Amino acid sequence: MPIKRLTVLSVLAAAALVSGPVLASPSGQAKAAPAVATITPPLMSQFAALAPAQALSQSALPAAPAIEEQASNADDLRKTLIDLAMQLRDIRYVRGGHDPSTGFDCSGFVRYVFSHAVGLDLPTNSAGQFLAGLKVNRTEMQPGDLVFFRTAGGRRGGGRISHVGIYIANGQFIHSPSRGKTVRVDSLDESYWAKRFAGAKRPEGMAQNG
Repeated sequence: MPIKRLTVLSVLAAAALVSGPVLASPSGQAKAAPAVATITPPLMSQFAALAPAQALSQSALPAAPAIEEQASNADDLRKTLIDLAMQLRDIRYVRGGHDPSTGFDCSGFVRYVFSHAVGLDLPTNSAGQFLAGLKVNRTEMQPGDLVFFRTAGGRRGGGRISHVGIYIANGQFIHSPSRGKTVRVDSLDESYWAKRFAGAKRPEGMAQNG
């Protein structure tokens, strides 16, 4: 008999554990709380492994660069480029020149500035530089954009691109004009340049930085 009583008590205790804790009801009678399934942390991690999409959505993704930071980098590049160009003022024009020690022609000046200021290699002549750039409207030009002219073949220039300079701001650009002159700043609004203006281009490397 003692063995049977212990067996009955064990069965009752097991049933109580399965059904949940016993709570006291307002009437004073014992009332079993509803069974609630719980998952321990180790089991939760196993379930997460079975749901990769949910786990991926909860994983930390690298933050994209702030727009302000990108704009700042582009502004820094333009400032560095214009600063170097302005330091080269008064260097004499030399046909085919591409170094301050010997002199510059127009495309040699532009190529030197871009190479040494921002590490960008441009084509060796103005026509090639025109073809390599991204077209920019005159109202949207920014410092460092290239401005092109048709200066050959008569008063208003021929059909081909024959001159290039670097846009600074406020309608001004810096360039190496022609024989007997030096690197200087001129205005796009001056009659000579206004009549021969062929458009503005943004070199590919500068376009990628805004």
